[in-house]
This record gives sequence, structure tokens and C-alpha cells, in this order.
Amino acid sequence: MKNIRIGGLCIALIMMCANGSAAEKAPQKVIDLAHTVLVKLGSDPIIVKAVKEQNAKGMTLAKIKEMDATWTSTPGINTFMKSLMTSPCGRHLQQMQAGTPYYSEIFVMDNLGANVAMTDKTSDYWQGDEPKFNESYKGGAGAVHISSVKFDDSTQAYLVQVSVPVMDAGKAIGAVTIGVDVDKIE
Repeated sequence: MKNIRIGGLCIALIMMCANGSAAEKAPQKVIDLAHTVLVKLGSDPIIVKAVKEQNAKGMTLAKIKEMDATWTSTPGINTFMKSLMTSPCGRHLQQMQAGTPYYSEIFVMDNLGANVAMTDKTSDYWQGDEPKFNESYKGGAGAVHISSVKFDDSTQAYLVQVSVPVMDAGKAIGAVTIGVDVDKIE
């Protein structure tokens, strides 16, 4: 009977790991980086300006979800996606990424969680239904969100996504997510 219980426990642990329930917590060096360096990206003038301009367009959630459906069904990079990478904010993010070896990706979201600018194509356009946006935007209150460590197939690296609020006049107006390669942080 004891062997059956132990065998059952092992199966449960294997299933938890396969489902991602037992994901590894972000290392302390990433947590420290998030609360000291990365949180400052949320007040970067170029990022704040891009988010304010996007929010001023007044896009509806229905339109964003329509764009998300097109985004996720598009192989490669289309003209719209390229525009988010080559905008002034997108070029600014790419410069930051090029100058920091542990940045694997950076993308900025508006007040509904839609992409505003990015260094690389994200898997979807709308992040508004994901913790990276919801927990960093916090309905306008803003907070730092740090994911668990996950293996990223596209970069073949172990990453933590750190998301911080984009702040303007003490209020969150969007969010920025930085993919941090945990093996490249000193």
C-alpha cells in the first residue's frame, strides 16, 4: 500500500511539472533588478510618450481583439508588426536591448494591454488577459510583476518576464515587459 501511495505522489509531481504548476521562482538577482533598474523603464519619456499617444487613439477592446486574431494567424511579420518595431519607441527598445545582454525581448502595452512597441514579434497582440499586463497595470495603480522562470523555445534560454507599469502623473497608463535571460545576469 505504501508503494502505491509513493507511486501516486510521483505521478502527481510529474503531472504538476508537465503542467507548469511547479515552475521555478525567479532568482533573487532578477527580483532585485526588477525593483531597482527595470521599474525605471516605466517612466522613460519615450515609452511614456508612445503609450500616451496610443491611449489617445481610443481603440476599443473589440477592435484590439480583432487585431489580435489577425496577429496570431499571421506567419512571420506583417507591415503593422514591423511598424511597432520601427517606431521611435520600437527603435528605442531595440537600442536598450542591444546594450544589455540579458534583455531577450522588450514590449510596451497600452491601457488595455495592446502592443504599442516591441523589439521582436510577440505571440499575440493583446496581452490584456495575461498576468504580465493585469498585475503590472493593476487597473491604473501600477505594480511590478515577476513571472516564474520558463524555457523560451524561440530564444532557447531560461527567461523571467518582468513587467512594470508605465507611469504618468502618478497613474499607470500602460505596462512594459522585459524578458530577462537568467543565465546572462551577473
